[in-house]
This record gives sequence, C-alpha cells and structure tokens, in this order.
Amino acid sequence: MYAMREAAAAFRRAPVLTGLSSAMVGLALFVVGLFSLVTYNLRLALSAIEERVEVVVYLRDDARQSEIDLLLTELAGLDEVRLVRFVSKRDALERARVELPEFGELFIDLEVNPLPQSLEVELQPGARSPEVVEMISDQAMAYPFVEDARYGREWVDRLFALRRIGAASTAVLGSAFGLVAALIIGTALRIAIFARRDEIYIMRLVGAKNGFIRRPFLLEGALAGLMGGVFAWALTYGTYRGVYSYLFEIAWIPSGWIAIGLASGCAFGALSSAVAVRRHLREV
Repeated sequence: MYAMREAAAAFRRAPVLTGLSSAMVGLALFVVGLFSLVTYNLRLALSAIEERVEVVVYLRDDARQSEIDLLLTELAGLDEVRLVRFVSKRDALERARVELPEFGELFIDLEVNPLPQSLEVELQPGARSPEVVEMISDQAMAYPFVEDARYGREWVDRLFALRRIGAASTAVLGSAFGLVAALIIGTALRIAIFARRDEIYIMRLVGAKNGFIRRPFLLEGALAGLMGGVFAWALTYGTYRGVYSYLFEIAWIPSGWIAIGLASGCAFGALSSAVAVRRHLREV
C-alpha cells in the first residue's frame, strides 16, 4: 500500500515528466504496433498466397502410363506432399478454355493439343519453403520422361524475403524507440529521486532497506509503462480504423498480441526504473 500511495503521489508531483515518460513508451510501442499490424496482415496475405504454392511437373508426350504412375506414387509418398494430381492433355486444354476465355476461339480452332500433360504437387502446410519446393522439383527432374518442373522460384523467394524484412524492421525500429523511452524514464526517475533525497535519507536513518525504497519507483515505472502501452494501443487502433474506413480493408491484430504489448510496456517501464534507481540511489 505504501508503494502504491507513493507511486500515485509521484504522478501528481511531476505529471509532465510522468506523461512524457509514458508518451515515449507509447510511441515506442506504437511503432511496434504499426509494424505488428502490417506484419499480421502481410502474414495473412502471404498465407493465402502460400496455399497456392505448388510444383507443376510437365511430362513428355511419349511418357508411358506406368512411368507416370511410378512418379506419382513416389511424389505422393513424400512427407512434405499433401496431394498429387494428374492432369492429362485434354484436361489441360479444357482448363485453359475456362481460365483463358479471351483465347477461346484459338483453342477451338486447334487441330493438335499443344498443352503437355502434367503432375500438380500440392504441399503440406508448413512445408512450402523454397528449399522444399526446390527439392521436389529436382527430384522430379531426375526422371527422363519429365520435360520440366516449375514452381515460380522468384516469387516464392520474395514471399519469404518479405517475412524476414517485416520481422527485422519491427525489431530494429522498436528497439530504437525503446532505447529513447528508457533514457526518458531514467531521467525522470533520477529527478524524482533527487527531489526526495531528504526523505530517502531519513528512511535510511530509521533502517529502511534499499528494496523498500526502490519499490515505489519500480511501481511508478511499471505504471508509466502500462499507460504507454494503453496509449500505443489507442494510436494503433485509431490508425487501423482510419485505414479500414478510408483506404482498404485490413484485419485487426489478435487480442493476444495486444496483451503482450501491454505487458511489455509494463515490464519495460519497471526494468527502466530498476536500472535508474539502482544507479542513482548510490548518489543520494
């Protein structure tokens, strides 16, 4: 109770410094929140695209059915493969007529079907990485009756590169703003400690331990961090509503991520306070 009363009193004594500390934590977490919003929606979009990642194995026209069945069985037996579909030349032509109606007349006038027969290899969720699709492609190409195997290597590589860029950007920018917030909180607490140095001196004279003295400052830092987390959540949600209403539809981040953000703000404030108090109590 003493620590809570002192922390609340500190907010009343220096509202500007406390507000500044909370705002800096909030801005640091706001950057993380924005990148989390972008990263989450990017992940949803990439997941939808990933579902279409597959390896298409084109077969020669003179391939025997027994050879095709052998390759189909071996590919279907791989742990990374969910399904293998055989597409005949006729099925490929019918699909082209449906999916490419602008070339309908061209397909009707054809005397010979130029489209190859193929095997479409659908991968298991979580196994659609560039390494897996390349491995399956190389394995299929080892058969002499396989003419080609394609999986869109360039855009698959870009797909996973976008994920890495989003994660790295969030970590770097969030850490930079977090460092600035830590400096602000440390400065504010140092001023608070020196403003109460007479009180702290008397508490030491009557036998108060450093842990007892630190407790209100740690709680003050945790509350400032929590306020910053709430501020960041409000800014992030406002940005989300603005984009959703005036630009395009996006998804809101999961509630678990919000809870982690608020907890991170609280822990960040307490940790910054602990470092500042430990350093500056020696000077009192």
